[in-house]
Amino acid sequence: MSATYNPKQSIRYVLVLTGTLFLSYLAIGMALPSVSVYVVGGLHLSNAFGGLAVGIAFLSTIVTRGYAGMTADRLGGKVCFRRGLIFYVVAGLICLISGLPQLPLAGGYAVLIVGRLLLGLGESLAMVGMVNWAIGITGHIGSGRVMSLVGMGIYGAFAVGGPVGLALLDKVGFAGLMVVCIALPLLGLLVIHWLPAVAPIPGQRESFWRIIGRIWRAGAAVGLQGVGFAALGAFFSLYFISRGWPNASLGLTFFGVGFVLVRLLCGHLPDRIGGTPVAMVSLAVEACGQYLLWLAPGPVPALIGALLTGLGCSMVFPAMGSEAVKQVPPQLRGTAVGGFVAFQDLAYGATGPVVGILADKAGYASVFLIGGLAATLGLWMAIRAHQLARSTAP
Repeated sequence: MSATYNPKQSIRYVLVLTGTLFLSYLAIGMALPSVSVYVVGGLHLSNAFGGLAVGIAFLSTIVTRGYAGMTADRLGGKVCFRRGLIFYVVAGLICLISGLPQLPLAGGYAVLIVGRLLLGLGESLAMVGMVNWAIGITGHIGSGRVMSLVGMGIYGAFAVGGPVGLALLDKVGFAGLMVVCIALPLLGLLVIHWLPAVAPIPGQRESFWRIIGRIWRAGAAVGLQGVGFAALGAFFSLYFISRGWPNASLGLTFFGVGFVLVRLLCGHLPDRIGGTPVAMVSLAVEACGQYLLWLAPGPVPALIGALLTGLGCSMVFPAMGSEAVKQVPPQLRGTAVGGFVAFQDLAYGATGPVVGILADKAGYASVFLIGGLAATLGLWMAIRAHQLARSTAP
């Protein structure tokens, strides 16, 4: 399907799609640190409830990635992406309602959880639809670069969204923040309305679980990478606040700067030298960043740890994702993307509540020890995947 477009058109369309994905993830990025601060500081609930409110959106994506992948394969990436943005809007409206003062504490939190669940569904559809649409434009040969751009859009949004979300929470409250989170996907819907769709590719379908069996090693590596980011996103601000350190809002910014810098400089490497070598180096760097956060004696080393975490996390997703996509035929690409990303969703969804309980017992620093151990295990998985690939190569 990519033959329809010349190289300049392909690049232009993919960049526009990346920009639209940035807008949608900006809504997520603004809410990511703000939701836990709102639940703990505004609703006066425990860190475990704050972690659950953050992680429940990622848990929602786990059970909807298969649906999103099949939607993209059957109906095309544009339809899937558009449906995702619509769910973003609905989720924002529900979260807005959760902040009404007329609601009791338990009722407001329950409504917030419903909104976060729908946000997870919207994120699943939007992300899988965008990747399927973009690779349909560029072809399989550009899958690594597409996934690099996807990550730049996502984590660039997190870098901007973290401090902006906390600033909006402080200035206009949770309701004002949600109004902004509703407006962003509406703008995205307007942008993609004018872009040409790529028709679905006919061919034999396979079950979601059969495809998981093909890509689970790549998925496990990216899932273990995601533990460190989830811990940083949910608890970095609270970690700084508990220590009395300044610049609590800059954790995701430092993470995002490192993340985007590596994507700009190294986004071509998975397509050039293979995914597993890139993933091995990346996971080693992430582990160093998480261990530094765990042991940081002050705010500057902690921010450097966040930067190293971003540098390390940056290329794991495109490196292992390009390997996963190349293991299936084109008509199953959306389902493969959905299955692959579900591993990362599992890490994101489980990390919030699990390490939230740990933070209540052992302090916020302990969550970064868990992130470091997970990245170290992910490094081992990437080494094993590399060894298996070499042993089976002709």
